[in-house]
Amino acid sequence: MADVHVAEELWSTGMLPEGILERWFVADGARVRAGEAVATVRIGEACHDITSPADGRLTLLAPINEVVDPGCIIAEVHA
Repeated sequence: MADVHVAEELWSTGMLPEGILERWFVADGARVRAGEAVATVRIGEACHDITSPADGRLTLLAPINEVVDPGCIIAEVHA
């Protein structure tokens, strides 16, 4: 199993704007490939694609419009 994280590097300043999970590109249980964009997170005014770290079946852990923090896990990929 591999965790899908919202990378801490996406927060570029010391003042942390709120991050929001804006959209899932794939459905819960769908097969994904490593490097495939699976979600979009908005931090401040910028949108960032979140990619799968591995090949497998995606299990969503966070709903759309969820507030996300640096490094949080939003999904899991199971082989």
